[in-house]
Order: sequence, then C-alpha cells, then structure tokens
Amino acid sequence: MKKRDLINIEDFSEKEIGEILSVARSLKWKKGRRSQELAGKSVALVFQKPSNRTRVSFEVGIWQLGGNCVYLNPQEIQLGVRETVADVAKTLSRFVDGIVARTNTHEDVEGLARFASVPVINGLSDLQHPCQALADLLTVQEKFKNFKDLTLAYVGDGNNNVCHSLLLGAALVGLNMNVATPGDYAPNKTIVQKAQRLAKATGAKILCSGSPQEAVSGAHVIYADTFVSMGQEAETAARLKTFKDFQVNEQLAKLAYKNYVFMHCLPAHRGQEVTEAIIDGKHSVIFDQAENRLHAQKAVLKFLLGKGKE
Repeated sequence: MKKRDLINIEDFSEKEIGEILSVARSLKWKKGRRSQELAGKSVALVFQKPSNRTRVSFEVGIWQLGGNCVYLNPQEIQLGVRETVADVAKTLSRFVDGIVARTNTHEDVEGLARFASVPVINGLSDLQHPCQALADLLTVQEKFKNFKDLTLAYVGDGNNNVCHSLLLGAALVGLNMNVATPGDYAPNKTIVQKAQRLAKATGAKILCSGSPQEAVSGAHVIYADTFVSMGQEAETAARLKTFKDFQVNEQLAKLAYKNYVFMHCLPAHRGQEVTEAIIDGKHSVIFDQAENRLHAQKAVLKFLLGKGKE
C-alpha cells in the first residue's frame, strides 16, 4: 500500500477528516487507556522549533498507542545544514516507521515527505499546522455537535499557519469561517482561493475582511492567536501597534452568538490578542482544545501508521 502523509490538511478528504474526528472522539472517551496499535513501531520527532503541546501530545500519544518515540532536537538534526533534508529523510526511513516534523519552512517538511519512504506528519511549518486544525475541528464538533450553519471568526494575524489550516479545514467540513486582519496580514491568497473552491462543494462560506466587528457578528466561535509568533520577536512593538484594534475583548465578544466559545491555540499573551476576562472566562474552551491535540493526533497516527497500514 502506498504510504500517506499529512503535510497539508487538504491531504485528507472530507470523508477522511470525518473518520479521523470520529476515531478521536472514541479515543478521548477511552482516555488514558493503552493499546497496541503501534506495537513494535517507532516514530521520530524532528523538531527545528521548541514545543510544549506538540511534543508532549505526540510523545504521550505514541506511547499510549504502544509505540516508541525518538525525539530529535534542532541541534541534533540541523535540517539542510548538517545534513540535507533528503539524506535525513532517507536515513530515518531505515530506522523508524513514521516522522513527525516541526520545521521552520514548509519546504522542509515537504522535502521530508518527498524523500522518506515512511509517513510524514506536519507538526507545524510556516505555512500550515494541520494537527492544530484537526484538534480545533474536534473541539468545535464537541461543543456544537456538527458544523452545519456554524461560523468561526478568526481575529488577528491571518498570514500564519493556524489560520491557513483552519481555512482549508473549515471549507472541507462545511464550517463557515470569517477572518479579520489588518490589510498587510491577510491570509495567503492561494490558500484563500483553495479554501473557496473547497467550500463550494460543502456549502461553507469564507469571508476575509479588515473588520473584527463584521467577522465576529453572530459567530459561534471566536478564535485568536498570538500577534507575535516565534521568530518575530524583533517586530513586537510594530505588530502590537498594528493589531491594537484586533484584540478579542468583552466589547467585541458581545457581537457574537450568545453561547459562543472562545478558542486559542496557545501560547497566549493576555492583554495583547485577548483580555483575561475572555480567555479565562466562562466561554473559553482553550484547555479542552489543547487536550484535543492528543486525541486528534492519535487518530492521525492510527490512520497513517496503525494496523493495516504496513
């Protein structure tokens, strides 16, 4: 059987995403129980960036599925510096049964997938974060039971991996998505166009604007992300000034659906992209969302590496 990868969320079809979310819900119901789905298999975590949720959720998930995890930090691998991406991919393929990569560039994770003979999972790149998007969709599904007639409003920096994968994931499952960003921080045009094409098949509506009020009005989910991502620290002062009108606060949230939920992929900066009252308030589901990384990723591991996938 030809190996499958998860590099972009659209690598999975609407039906496959539905199956993965169903498995993830079942795994969550059995939370903490070990299985032998990955017995005798090893998965390498190749990380160019430090991580909390991605590393811990994958390590714990692989262990709970009966597999072995090998963590390789940035100094040990140095993709494209100490060794070429192709050489790393081909070498690791001789040792392990799967690779999870957290890379600086999307080209690096694409290269790993191209040259590896084992499945590669994108744990984060500069363009997409499919594992986060799957956990987010799982969270929305938990809170509202389905995606039909729901709207997710993303407010902040749209030109980032989380927003890109959410746009495509929402379009695939039929979830409406509004994105509000300052003009220079709109989502990647190619991603938006692809999301709009996918949305035609599912009936989802995709809206990109410069108005947080327009995006949040009537929304069932309000989603925020940091204004200053890892590696952008030198831009902090300029970004905080640019995004000052894009904070998710009590006044903005009043425009949303009465029983809206607030989501954030973390880490969060209270007082910047969101106020304490919102992120620590009754509408916040950020820790359910964080936990769902574990269950969604276990479902992906089962899909790509589990029994029947040899």
